[in-house]
Amino acid sequence: MDNIVDRPQASAALVALTVSFEAMFARSRAEPPADCAERLDRLARLRAVVADHEERFRQAISADFGHRSAVETTIAEAMLVFSEIRHATKHLKGWMAPQRVATALQFLPARNRLMPQPLGVVGIIAPWNYPLQLTLAPAIGAIAAGNRIIIKPSDLVPHFSALLKEMVAERFDATELLVTGVEDDVAKGFAHLPFDHLVFTGSTRVGRLVAEAAGRNLTPVTLELGGKSPAIIDASADLDEAAERIAYGKLLNAGQTCIAPDYVLVPESTLQAFAEKVRAAMRRMFGTDPANKDYTSIISDRHYARLEGLVAEAAQRGAKILQPARADDPNWKAHRKFPPTLILGATEDMAVMREEIFGPVLPVLGTHEPADAITFINRRDRPLALYWFGKDGEARDQVLARTVSGGVTINDCLFHFAQTNQPMGGVGASGTGAYHGEWGFRTFSKLKPVFYRSKFNRLADLYPPYGGKIARLEKMMRFMS
Repeated sequence: MDNIVDRPQASAALVALTVSFEAMFARSRAEPPADCAERLDRLARLRAVVADHEERFRQAISADFGHRSAVETTIAEAMLVFSEIRHATKHLKGWMAPQRVATALQFLPARNRLMPQPLGVVGIIAPWNYPLQLTLAPAIGAIAAGNRIIIKPSDLVPHFSALLKEMVAERFDATELLVTGVEDDVAKGFAHLPFDHLVFTGSTRVGRLVAEAAGRNLTPVTLELGGKSPAIIDASADLDEAAERIAYGKLLNAGQTCIAPDYVLVPESTLQAFAEKVRAAMRRMFGTDPANKDYTSIISDRHYARLEGLVAEAAQRGAKILQPARADDPNWKAHRKFPPTLILGATEDMAVMREEIFGPVLPVLGTHEPADAITFINRRDRPLALYWFGKDGEARDQVLARTVSGGVTINDCLFHFAQTNQPMGGVGASGTGAYHGEWGFRTFSKLKPVFYRSKFNRLADLYPPYGGKIARLEKMMRFMS
């Protein structure tokens, strides 16, 4: 480990982080693993952190965004946290139990077991887009697995981060669960600590840096990244239904969702009609008034300018832009709300088709044959999510079989993420590893194989001096193998 404390340029915050980590690490090695009752107590305390201050968290997140829809914070953040905790609480005892594993015939009457054990200290580098849910969801799995945890929130949500730090400190000892500050040097030093497991949620670019830093300590990482998640409209799809569901999936949190549909592939013959239906659905849901409380602001001026640049470049290169107002309209810009935008005629060389959009901008592209969509997707990095709309089961199964993605929702968007019995994770450039429910428990546990030898088996026949007994045993083992 690079000793951060000994660095001459180390700030007080970075030194404090290192000291806290070392204390937590020492406790994780010196003390017995938390039993079921202690883990349930920690889960209950974590739930109380959110439940007792839910309105304060809503207000803090809204202050960080400029405006965040209160309903979206409740549904997409608080309720999902409560659901995860309830699920873990219900199943924890079963998850913790040693698992029976079959024993090969030649080793009977011995037995095998898989024994779940906590890894030790888990680090979580949290994102800003769903700060409550994406910070605490991996923490729930890590607590269920019996680990101690340090959370580094995003500097883009300082109000939320300060509140979470304060509320966690009220309910948890600093060697159980700790929330750091958001200082820049803390962010840079965090991944260099020798955690037993590290979770990062954010961009692919930063994810590579985190993995590189963690690799110096051989720290295993779970990377929840992003990428360009496609939506495919099959010829058999109900266009009105698909348009409405894609509009919602795209505009939730103003498109600042890692699994939002990034672009749509639709048969060329229905492209214009589909685009108009999406446009109409967006207006029905969010209107055209930037003061609409249901529509969330873009997180920062820098992110707003980035979206402006994507749209402007596409327009300059000949794409058709459909939006209720220009992004530089003072009424929209004053609220830092980006007008819901459709782009028709986008080409592969445009930035909007090369970069993850992460905002309320949706390119709609035409395809000529059903296989074109599969080919288009497979030429790119593996997406975090994929969405397919239609009624043709054979066409659906072709897409499922021939594309690889982190997860899929059929005839809707986003909802595979909310399934606590399913893992959430990416593949390739969209991430590695998974969590949620039992998958989180397993990610943050060491499933230790244990072989219990019986006094009645004949394994001693393997010992020298070799002779006739080994020949007989070899013959028996070959037969059983």
